[in-house]
Amino acid sequence: MVTFLTALSGLAWTIVYIDSIRIGFRQRTYAMPLVALALNIGWEWIYGVHGLLDGVSLQGVVNVVWALADAVIVYTFLRFGRRELPDFLSGAMFAAFSVLVFATGFVVQWLFVVEFDWHLASRYSAFLQNLLMSGLFIAMFAARRGVRGQTMLIAVAKWIGTLAPTIVFGAYEHSAFILTLGIGCSVFDLTYIGLLWWARRQPGMGAAAPTTVEPAPAVAVN
Repeated sequence: MVTFLTALSGLAWTIVYIDSIRIGFRQRTYAMPLVALALNIGWEWIYGVHGLLDGVSLQGVVNVVWALADAVIVYTFLRFGRRELPDFLSGAMFAAFSVLVFATGFVVQWLFVVEFDWHLASRYSAFLQNLLMSGLFIAMFAARRGVRGQTMLIAVAKWIGTLAPTIVFGAYEHSAFILTLGIGCSVFDLTYIGLLWWARRQPGMGAAAPTTVEPAPAVAVN
């Protein structure tokens, strides 16, 4: 059962990444919340490289494959993300902001390794960032006022991809910390799935492009 759940989680997260890339290029946006993306790619590169250096393993190879897929999602953010931000943000400011966010993601993930051993750090950081990601998907839905850059496939696969290791590490291995975080992820994920299901039945909540607010006309004062 543990092997099945581990494989199920790996497959589900692979689907999340593939569909995020597909919808990102199709709708010219990015499909994963920025902070979650920064933490995610930091986690996968750190543990992917460590796994390969420590002796080639299936999980290490999978982590590197996920990291490469995440790199493509990062590209969609760099390519299309400026459209989501205020017009006053210049290209240089956007570049500096992007570097800051992704560098912070790597630093935070490395601090988990420094504070804990590799084994615990990989689990604790993964579930904490997953809980954050689950909440940020809801925030992204609210900010975009609809389903642009989002799909039901991503939502369901993300839920399953987190639920499976929650059962393995939280229930089977009796970790109250991971079990509680995993349950929290499921609550947010199911809420997000419900929002997408509701939005698909509402007119005017489709994948519209972001709109630019025109400045108010100047009023002459005599």
